[in-house]
Amino acid sequence: MSERLTHIDEQGETRMVDVGGKEPSRRVARAGAVVRVSAATLALLADKALPKGDALASAKIAGILAAKRTADLIPLCHPLPLDFADVTFEIDEAACCIHITAEARTTNRTGVEMEAMTAASVAALTLYDMCKAVQKDIVIDAVRLLYKSGGKSGVFSREE
Repeated sequence: MSERLTHIDEQGETRMVDVGGKEPSRRVARAGAVVRVSAATLALLADKALPKGDALASAKIAGILAAKRTADLIPLCHPLPLDFADVTFEIDEAACCIHITAEARTTNRTGVEMEAMTAASVAALTLYDMCKAVQKDIVIDAVRLLYKSGGKSGVFSREE
């Protein structure tokens, strides 16, 4: 791992990284998040009976849109044409939570980790917004990179 921060120049100033000299490669990233709710809230969500409607459908679209707008939200992030973006959910009744997985893909000079992380985060925030009418103490946690491939640094995987 490099000891040098790529977003800091020789004078210590923040800058956007110049990726113009890098070769494009296929880039894939998956990120996750967990939304912890009560059993009652989880049942309403699963039955699509929340006051605001189908929370999972709204969160999916919000996450995909967020992936597409990442460069508008994260300073110094390169705008990337995405080949693919998706958000999926796994309802875990035993743990009273929703596991979110967001994936982004591109063929480019820089990775899509931030797009996947932004998608997972915004999907989680959307679930919070959709459920807050019935529960105020919802917890969002475990936002993390699960997998990335492509580029000079190769593959990273936290997935089992």
